[in-house]
Amino acid sequence: MEKKDTFAVIGCGQFGGSVVEELARQGADVLAIDINEEVIKKYVNIATQAIILDSTDEEALNSIGIRNIDHVIVGIGQNIQASILTSLLLKEIGVNKVTVKVENDYHKKVILKLGADSVIQPEKDTGKRLAHQILSDFVLDYLVLSDNYSIVELLAAGPIVGQTLIELNIPQRFGVNIAAIKRRYNIVVPQATTDIREGDVLLVIGENKDISEFDHWLLHG
Repeated sequence: MEKKDTFAVIGCGQFGGSVVEELARQGADVLAIDINEEVIKKYVNIATQAIILDSTDEEALNSIGIRNIDHVIVGIGQNIQASILTSLLLKEIGVNKVTVKVENDYHKKVILKLGADSVIQPEKDTGKRLAHQILSDFVLDYLVLSDNYSIVELLAAGPIVGQTLIELNIPQRFGVNIAAIKRRYNIVVPQATTDIREGDVLLVIGENKDISEFDHWLLHG
């Protein structure tokens, strides 16, 4: 049985909280961490586990086995010092992948120098977008249209490469539509006879649950 990646979100404010909620909604194993008891109470029944913890305390991080988490997202808000120290400790402890929310260009520069794997700067719905991107090897970008509908960029791979859209019958099978195909430097308007090629980026629109099923099929066939 394939092992699911595990996630931890440190700092569960507006951004971090939205990441926790979306990861949990997608069925991921997610640990919510915050220094504030009132904040963490909100996620007791949402996250796999919710812990009150000072992430600038190396001993505390080690005590919960943070190095065994596949991907840690640092969503600490205005306290840039705490964000930097937390990121440094996570990399020193040996966490495989660390993504950090940054507040400005200075913060970004320091975080990248410390060895963070990726950074993200706040914007509307960015928490949900990040959650979908880290859950899939194929999701390149994600735009929320409403509570139920989204547009997502998916990297063409696996069972669809080499087949035409009429052969794949994606709208009938999965309930999603391919609105456009990015092929190198061109945008292809999809026709029934359009073939899917390695490296194509599909602009997919549909209900979130249908997009998740389609993405799962791309990954597992």
